[in-house]
Amino acid sequence: MNPFYNKISYLIFIMAVLTISACSGGNGISGGEGGGREGKSSTLAQEQKAAKGLNPEGFPIVEENISLEFFTGLAPSNSSNFEETIVWEMYKKKTNMNISFTLVPFDSLNEKRNLMLVGGNYPDAFYSARIPAADLMKYGERGTFIPLNDLIDQYAPNFKALLEQHPDLQKGLTMPDGNIYSFPSFYSPDFLAMLIGTPIWINEDWLAELGLEEPRTINEFYEFLKAVQASNLAGGSAVPFGAVGFNTLKYHLQGAWGLGTRGIGNAYLDIDPATNNLRFYRTTDQYREMLEFIHQLYAENLLDLEIFTIQESNFREKGAEEVYGAVITTNPITAFNLDNYVGLGALEGPYGDRLYSHVKAPLAWIGAFVITDKNPHPEATVRWIDWFFSDEGADFYFRGIEGETFEYKEDGTWDYVKDITDNANGLTVSQARNKYFTWNGGSYPGYVQDHYFMGAESYPNALETGEKAAPYAPEEIWNPFTYTAEENNFMASVAVDIHTYMAEMESKFIAGDTPFSEWDSYIATIERMGFDKYMEIANAAYERYMNN
Repeated sequence: MNPFYNKISYLIFIMAVLTISACSGGNGISGGEGGGREGKSSTLAQEQKAAKGLNPEGFPIVEENISLEFFTGLAPSNSSNFEETIVWEMYKKKTNMNISFTLVPFDSLNEKRNLMLVGGNYPDAFYSARIPAADLMKYGERGTFIPLNDLIDQYAPNFKALLEQHPDLQKGLTMPDGNIYSFPSFYSPDFLAMLIGTPIWINEDWLAELGLEEPRTINEFYEFLKAVQASNLAGGSAVPFGAVGFNTLKYHLQGAWGLGTRGIGNAYLDIDPATNNLRFYRTTDQYREMLEFIHQLYAENLLDLEIFTIQESNFREKGAEEVYGAVITTNPITAFNLDNYVGLGALEGPYGDRLYSHVKAPLAWIGAFVITDKNPHPEATVRWIDWFFSDEGADFYFRGIEGETFEYKEDGTWDYVKDITDNANGLTVSQARNKYFTWNGGSYPGYVQDHYFMGAESYPNALETGEKAAPYAPEEIWNPFTYTAEENNFMASVAVDIHTYMAEMESKFIAGDTPFSEWDSYIATIERMGFDKYMEIANAAYERYMNN
């Protein structure tokens, strides 16, 4: 063939490629700013493919079957084959979307997820993958995670309604660049028993035997622990107060000193009622006094001496022997198989403070579901996940189908079918549920309310504890703040060093290894570590959060 014609053909080809590139390039993630960016870079062909057969509402989501791969966190108590559970088998038929769940145990989840993201060999979406806010920001800016603002507006009516109903949810989800990159695991703010999670429980039988009323103040609680110690309860082996580690203990007791006024979503920050300003409360005099009280409990052997080292499995075995007078756990019924404990309300402190501060953020897992730029069907994927933020979808996710997985009782309450509650093969309820559901272990994206959730937090004794705590709960519960890339560098280095130092020193103060006479020196060390910069960043994040 004539070389001249070869050159002409080549030029025509190049011009055609450039023309197509110019037409499709305007939709790239770098083409906008703030919340107005349209998402990942994609070719016109990909967009047409994604839109083909998509139903904007109703089911099926797509007319022709499509397949996607999800990287998925796996709890030890969960099913090892999601696709064969009834919830996903039925949803596959309902949607025409075939999801392959690549399961990764939670104990190796972070490492494998990070390797995937760094290496570029990542899936269409991350499901129940516990992606932290810092990674949402980092990989969102890079275009790996697609912004969802416009997709939520167009294809997620249930989640959009939830954002409008709960403005704090939008505050917590919105990154500093104005984008939302994830669907969360969200607990209803009205489901206080779930947000409390692990109350302080007290042995009612022992209260009666000791002739004591349920404690209402810190002093009354202390007197109960002393009475247990002096008694012959549990054959003389009674342990006045037990827990796994000190963190939940501190979060519970600090409210008696007026600390934690916005819950524990930001574990070091709250609002000072005296000034209405952001406060780093763990260096205050009130916090020192609270630590002194815990040290007194420890020094007088009122705390389980294994509290520093005991593992959850050993803790449950010990609790099942009914040795604890008071204990911090999710629910003694499920943890110890004991139903003679009652949850305490807020305890009044030495200055009249009575705050139930141990309330977690409703935004439980910010990065529970994330869509990547490799996903050829982002619109369908958003529709797929949105259903689980509706009452109908969430009900199906947790309870399944009436008559097949759960049944109503004559009194109007409900329970799972006999195959789950009284399994013929001797499986526990948690084990038997695996055949039907995949919510064991938590971290799932979705909306949790008490009327369809059948976990330890929805048992009658837990709901009663929530009702008891409600009058003293913080007036506003913060979700965790989010940070810019530069701020995240500081929070992942200097701030981590400060938090680690504080945790070590608090344990030493409680155990008596460091006397409280060294408190001022301890505070001075924190200030030298970069505390002013810490608070500068915290205040900037707080301002963004309030203005989102």
